Amino acid sequence: MSKTRSSVKALGEIALKVTDLNKMQKFYEEVIGLTLMKRFDKIVFFRIAEGFEGHTQILALFDRDMTVTQERSTLDHIAFTISLADFEKERIRLEQCGLKVRLSEHKWVHWRSLYVLDPEGNTVEFVCYDKKV
Repeated sequence: MSKTRSSVKALGEIALKVTDLNKMQKFYEEVIGLTLMKRFDKIVFFRIAEGFEGHTQILALFDRDMTVTQERSTLDHIAFTISLADFEKERIRLEQCGLKVRLSEHKWVHWRSLYVLDPEGNTVEFVCYDKKV
């Protein structure tokens, strides 16, 4: 393995293979609150953040029927950063959406997290920095 440092600057895209594209689009748009960038017949793109040098950070949803890659995934979760000031408000909002919210603290990095499941069972995390953790 090379010891040369990578030139990676930021996360570019998270892509999920999904069974119900419409249901997943609705969840990420209405519950998670991402902005729809573009909808194609079997692909949906959401804006996460500005990103690096013009490449928007995105979440892409691909209809599972069109993918040719392996069926098994090693995805553990997707995390979105929120502010500490919004943490409790976000917990309440997610519960009002009918979601079971799991809370966690990661003391080694001073992070406070909320975890929910999307309609297809993927774990979605809302995480913020909290110096008191």
